[in-house]
Amino acid sequence: MATAFRSELRGSQFLTDSFQRGLAHWNRERLAPGLPGVDWQVALERDNRMLRLEGGFLEELRAAVIDEAAAAPTDPDGFVAWFENLKDGGPGQGDPLFPWLAEQASAEELRWFFEQEAAGEAGFDDLVALTQVKLPTAPKLELARNYWDEMGRGNIKGMHGPMLDDLVATLNVDPVIEKTVWESLALANAMTAMATSRRYAWHSVGALGVIELTAPGRSAMVAKGLRRIGLSDRERRYFDLHAVLDVKHSEDWNREALRPAIAQDPARATAIAEGALIRLYRGLACFERYRADLWA
Repeated sequence: MATAFRSELRGSQFLTDSFQRGLAHWNRERLAPGLPGVDWQVALERDNRMLRLEGGFLEELRAAVIDEAAAAPTDPDGFVAWFENLKDGGPGQGDPLFPWLAEQASAEELRWFFEQEAAGEAGFDDLVALTQVKLPTAPKLELARNYWDEMGRGNIKGMHGPMLDDLVATLNVDPVIEKTVWESLALANAMTAMATSRRYAWHSVGALGVIELTAPGRSAMVAKGLRRIGLSDRERRYFDLHAVLDVKHSEDWNREALRPAIAQDPARATAIAEGALIRLYRGLACFERYRADLWA
């Protein structure tokens, strides 16, 4: 399936360094809190142009997974079973990059990997907040609980975003768009596109849910690598936390968000499946690029 996905996207006008950097800069600017300006109409014209391009990008990613997603069951039990099978059988799962990071990567190689991941981080808390707008009650409540955990349940020391920032400072990395491979930017741009456009809201539910499902094992291996190069429990807390907490988050997400959403409207299953597969294939593209650069 991964080979078919890559062949469908070969020659894409969107999966290029220049397009993804431009989209990443636009996303950073448009989502930043601002103030009214006299040139708002110029900005609106630019936004409309970029939204059309972003839509083309996401539709191209959808086209590459549409057949695979159509095979997912549309009843709640069947779909959740299909979805949970992605943990072991989905694209990018069991990638050899992560055992290598855990056991062999040097401190400089781990720093480079983390710099790419941090620069391509779209902000899980913000993506959840954007996705939950106007969702039905049960999924909305689950996303709210997830968001509250991301916010440290009201305690700044428990907020996940600042934990990531602390690790950036500890490793002394510079996660900026200009130094990030386009595959990592494409992953963040796809996640942002799904979360910010209401026509892809259920895609975003699938993409966010599959992160919770598949991240714990990878987080544990990255944490092991960081421990090996001498980082303390406090310094690697971000990855240690996600290796454990996301297991429960995934169970809750599947039970409280996916099941009731699909029970209410089975058509949502296909959109959720497409979003999950887009996220996994974009993650696989990142792993392949990281390995190519790190193992060169």
